Amino acid sequence: MSKLQEVKTSVETGKTKLIAGVVQEALDAGHAATEILQAMVDAMGVVGDSFSSGEIFVPEMLIAGKAMQKGVEVLKPALAGEGSASLGKCVIGTVAGDLHDIGKNLVALMIESAGFEMVDLGVDVPADKFIEAIKANPGVKVVACSALLSTTMPAMKETVAAIKGSGLTGFKVIVGGAPITPEFATEIGADAYGRDAGSAAVQAKQLL
Repeated sequence: MSKLQEVKTSVETGKTKLIAGVVQEALDAGHAATEILQAMVDAMGVVGDSFSSGEIFVPEMLIAGKAMQKGVEVLKPALAGEGSASLGKCVIGTVAGDLHDIGKNLVALMIESAGFEMVDLGVDVPADKFIEAIKANPGVKVVACSALLSTTMPAMKETVAAIKGSGLTGFKVIVGGAPITPEFATEIGADAYGRDAGSAAVQAKQLL
């Protein structure tokens, strides 16, 4: 099995204790940090598909996410060394009334790995807290809003409206989460929609 395949399998099967060593071995074998990161993103894509189809459940997805997090920790110095200059700041949070952070944390990891400096506001974030964070952090290029409950979709709509109506400029708004669709993103005035963590990171870069 190739080192990249080992990395992928370690994430897919949630080998949290082994992943750091496997990632280090892949680096030592000459693989670029970005290449290893992509293998982990691909693995989380497989995990996400398995979750969607009911083959695995939240605990397995959480463990895979934790494994990826540990792998990314090993990669961070190498990613910085590969000249990925900061693309700017990204403010991220789960909207008011929603306490889910699995997806949001994965998206934050991926966007950070793409070269952004993250400002993570956590969960149950009211619209005014997003606006305060944008004001407090010069250089914000992307604002990412997450919702995992259909009942918090109105809160996401209000948040995007408040951010867009704040008079602040220089950034784009990206939304995502289980109940969110591209159509809903367009309807509420968001600039982009992230289907999953990998595509959110791609979208974030494309918005610049």
